Amino acid sequence: MLAKVSWQEFNGNIENLFSQILETGEAVVISQPEGKNVVLISEAEFNSLLETLYLLRSPANSSRLLTALKRAKAGTIEPQNVNELYKKLGLNENDIGSDVAAAS
Repeated sequence: MLAKVSWQEFNGNIENLFSQILETGEAVVISQPEGKNVVLISEAEFNSLLETLYLLRSPANSSRLLTALKRAKAGTIEPQNVNELYKKLGLNENDIGSDVAAAS
């Protein structure tokens, strides 16, 4: 459940609320009259939400990701490192981009 503060509480405690949000990653609802509320989240949390929306907006990609997650949780696949995958696919580091090679 989201923490909720009034607009007045927010104005009187901005610095502490910012610190709390950054430390916990939790959002805070700032309530205003007539229900015109605002939600305050950290930039990192906002970027994470945008990334999740981007990855899940395609039904095909969403399905693939959820299937992979189910398989991972069920323990039906063995984790592999990048070098094992190279061998399995018959590739070497020169066959891929430098970003992937740097990650191994």
